[in-house]
Amino acid sequence: MTLTRKWTCVLAATASLLAGTATAGQLDLIVNGRSYHADTDHEWNESNYGLGVEYHFDSDSPWIWSANANAFIDSVENMSYMAGGGLRRRLFESGGQHGIYFDVGVNAFLMARKDVNDYLPFPGILPTISTGTRNLGINLTYLPAFASRELVQSNVSNPDIGGVFFVQFRFRLNGRGD
Repeated sequence: MTLTRKWTCVLAATASLLAGTATAGQLDLIVNGRSYHADTDHEWNESNYGLGVEYHFDSDSPWIWSANANAFIDSVENMSYMAGGGLRRRLFESGGQHGIYFDVGVNAFLMARKDVNDYLPFPGILPTISTGTRNLGINLTYLPAFASRELVQSNVSNPDIGGVFFVQFRFRLNGRGD
């Protein structure tokens, strides 16, 4: 079995496990969208389409724990895979029908990329902002320049890059507020 197929199986198993426990929290479909590579002349792929799941554990606290898994086309046009968890602090939430919110936090994960040791998983932790309504949202993540240049041992790099911003779209499948 190829490593790509193994990661696809890991993502499918994670989605199945999260779907089975989603009655206590919230299960979201994640649609990976775009990236922006700051301060670079290199022609990176910034259409990072893919799918994933994100599960938010039920809590009465403003601190929100989550588990997630994604597969997407990366900046060098290969499939990349990640699975991990996050902790966000809810800074604002409106009451009412739409439930507008604003969160900040971090996501820790294992990621596998072709250009980093040919899909050998490596750890990461990145800041994230999430905003939206009860049913729809946007996740924004930032990869700092020093991390992309110095921490990830990629065989494809750009010394001039000023960091990378990633955008994901969130669609609630079930959970809180049903």
